[in-house]
Amino acid sequence: MSTYFPKEGDIARKWFVVDASGLPLGRLASRVARILMGKENPKYTPFIDTGDHVVIINAEKIKITGMKADQKVYHRYTGYPGGLRSEEMKKRMVRKPELVIEDAVSRMLPKNKVSGFRSQENRHRIILERLKRAVVWLIAKR
Repeated sequence: MSTYFPKEGDIARKWFVVDASGLPLGRLASRVARILMGKENPKYTPFIDTGDHVVIINAEKIKITGMKADQKVYHRYTGYPGGLRSEEMKKRMVRKPELVIEDAVSRMLPKNKVSGFRSQENRHRIILERLKRAVVWLIAKR
């Protein structure tokens, strides 16, 4: 008997809705990353993308433990000389809380060709409280 490998047509991608209210950021991000990679699927194969879609609601209500809100700093580089931009986690949570979760999830995904980092990254949506009704309606419509 040979080992079963799912074909591209055999993969049925499901939609998961995750409520982020009260969950610690790291635990939420690792759970979402496992779903996006397909490790929650019994047909998981490391070299085939078998991940599902994830919708995260209540992004602004995540729990940040310890002193991370004050001490954690996000850096990005613009590409120009002296273009290092920094932003504290506290300010980013006020400005765009979905970016905090998106960064945490994308950094937990594997960064190689086989796993399709960009395709996995594009399969999750982070929804704020004000958009929750529209998303629930959209998912119910499917």
